[in-house]
Amino acid sequence: MTGSGPQSTELQQLRRLVEERTADLQRVKAEYDNYRKQVRRDRMAVREIAVANVLRALLPVLDAVDRACAHEPLTPGLKDIADSLQDELGSLGVTSFGEVGDPFDPACHDALTYHVCDRDRLVCSTVLRSGYRLGEHLLRPATVEVTGPAPPRGTCAEATHPPVARR
Repeated sequence: MTGSGPQSTELQQLRRLVEERTADLQRVKAEYDNYRKQVRRDRMAVREIAVANVLRALLPVLDAVDRACAHEPLTPGLKDIADSLQDELGSLGVTSFGEVGDPFDPACHDALTYHVCDRDRLVCSTVLRSGYRLGEHLLRPATVEVTGPAPPRGTCAEATHPPVARR
């Protein structure tokens, strides 16, 4: 029987075609899965940026409430508003930072003035405005006055900064 030869060749071609189509389908499925994961990551990034922008816009309101709470006598309604605002921001992951005595970190502090003293390192001597973070992301740096040792003679700092008063 000579008919088995062409059938065998046709069967092999069909098997090869099925294997190729299966491989193509697996590749497309993997690409689609990767696409879905990327879209999910992109959506999360856009959401985080949007939340950070809204929170950044609310920081002046928080500053105004904090300034109002600093004056006595504090009305119960204002205290409730301040507490509620702090609680809600905290539930979103917003934390404040910037305390007197904190080591100065230029990555998260804006220094407005520098005072020379006998300390061996730079510290925040006055906090003019609190800084805020959303998780690990900086929303706003703390604005501070810095106290620390005099810059070494002959450094770039001496050339670019006028002499400062000793405290």
